[in-house]
Amino acid sequence: MTDLTAGLWELLLQGLWVTVQLTVYSAALGAFVAFVVGVARTNRLWIVRFVSGLYMEIFRGTSALVLMFWMFFVLPVAFGWQLVPLWAAVLALGLSYGAYGSEIVRGAIAAVAPAQHEAGIALSFSPWQRLTKITLPQAWPEMIPPANNLLIELLKGTALVSVLGVGDITFGASLVRNALGDSAPVYTIILVMYFVLAFLLTRGMRALERQAKAGIGQTPEKGAGVRGKLSIRRQDAISRSSAGGGA
Repeated sequence: MTDLTAGLWELLLQGLWVTVQLTVYSAALGAFVAFVVGVARTNRLWIVRFVSGLYMEIFRGTSALVLMFWMFFVLPVAFGWQLVPLWAAVLALGLSYGAYGSEIVRGAIAAVAPAQHEAGIALSFSPWQRLTKITLPQAWPEMIPPANNLLIELLKGTALVSVLGVGDITFGASLVRNALGDSAPVYTIILVMYFVLAFLLTRGMRALERQAKAGIGQTPEKGAGVRGKLSIRRQDAISRSSAGGGA
């Protein structure tokens, strides 16, 4: 391998690190936005629900790519200060995916049984105490599976930043392809890179889901694969038939 080729592949590995940073920063911002907006959409005050719902509709209905361009090209003209491309991309992705995530938070909170809220009122808990001590601990495990899907979509969405010249995996792959004049191996390798990152994210989120369920007394499923699920169903069927025979 020549020094030129080695340098190009090193550029691709540097792009991998930039993609990881983009995903982490955007996910952190998106999670914060999703929590604040999602909780606000369950507020008793109509004005709070209206404003949070308006935010969700605007950013959910806006292209993340166009928003990225707006952050990078329009903000300097409108407000006189310039964002570096990386942070313009983080803001655009975090605000956009946070709007999607707010629906996950709102739906999980709404899924908590009303009796739980009534129990908090009976115990004279304040609204904040009911939210933090009763609602969120039960809603949190239900948020994780859809949040996992959204996180993977965010990972793949980071490829948009290449249009701003941010040196992510896609941008590095374009440089390597232009230098080597061969597309197939380069784009095959970045496909594998994205798959590995998505697989690691999924495994981490599933571990987080098991921990969250254990924290509220739910037994984590063992053998969550096809065989494990079939075994659980078979045991349930045997238990029901035994109960019916005893009756």
